[in-house]
Amino acid sequence: MVYLYDTFFYQPLLNALVALYNSLAFQDLGLAIIFLTIAIRLILFPLFHKSVRHQVVMQRLQPELKKIQEQHAKDRERQAKAMLELYRAHRINPFSGFLLLLVQLPVLIALYQVFSGILDPQVVAKEVYSFVHAPETLTPSFFGLLNLSEQSIFMVGLAALAQYIQGRMALPALRGGGHSPTDAERMGRNMVYIAPLITLVVFWQFPAAVSLYWAVSSAFSVVQQLIVNRQLAQGGIPPEAGRRE
Repeated sequence: MVYLYDTFFYQPLLNALVALYNSLAFQDLGLAIIFLTIAIRLILFPLFHKSVRHQVVMQRLQPELKKIQEQHAKDRERQAKAMLELYRAHRINPFSGFLLLLVQLPVLIALYQVFSGILDPQVVAKEVYSFVHAPETLTPSFFGLLNLSEQSIFMVGLAALAQYIQGRMALPALRGGGHSPTDAERMGRNMVYIAPLITLVVFWQFPAAVSLYWAVSSAFSVVQQLIVNRQLAQGGIPPEAGRRE
C-alpha cells in the first residue's frame, strides 16, 4: 500500500515540483509551488467542480427538503421517494461528497509531505527520477521576500480569507417572511466562519510552503465557485432559490 502511494502520488508530485523549480520557476520555490498547485487544480477540476456544485445545490435545496419532510412526516417511504426525486431533478447524489473527499485525500496528504520535505536535499536526491535534475540546494524563497521554510501568518491569513469568500459565495440568499433556517442551513452558515478559523489555527504552525499551496488552492476555489454559481443560475437554481414557498 505504501509502495502504491509513493509510486502514484508522492514521487510524481515531488518530481513535478523539482522539474518546475528547475525550469518555469527559474529556481524560485514559491513560483514552483504556485505552478504545481494550478496544474493540480486544473487536472482535478472535474472532481472539485462536482464537489463544489454538490455543496451549493444541497445548501440551496434545504428549504425544499424541509418542506418535503414536513409534508410527509408520517410517511417515511413517500418522504424518501420525494427527496430522491428532488435529488434526481437537480442531478445530485447525496453520497457523492464523501466519495469525492476520499478521492482527493491521498493527493492532499502527498502534497503536504512534498512541501514539508522539499527543502531537504537528501530527500530530493533520493526520490527524484533519473531524468530529473536534483539541485544540490533549493532556495526556500518566494521572490526573495518570503522564506518558505518558516511560518507565515500572512500567507495563512490569505488562505483563510479566500476560504471565507468562497464560503459566502456558496450560501443561498437569506430567506424572508420569518422563515427559520434548517439545521443544515445553520451548519452551512456557521462553517463559513469555522473553516477559516481552523485554517488559521492549523496552518500557522506549518512552513510557509504549505501555507502558500493552501492560499493558492483557496484562491482557485473562489474562481471555481464563481463558475459554478453562474452555471447554476443559468440552469435554473438561482442564489435565492430558498425564497420559494
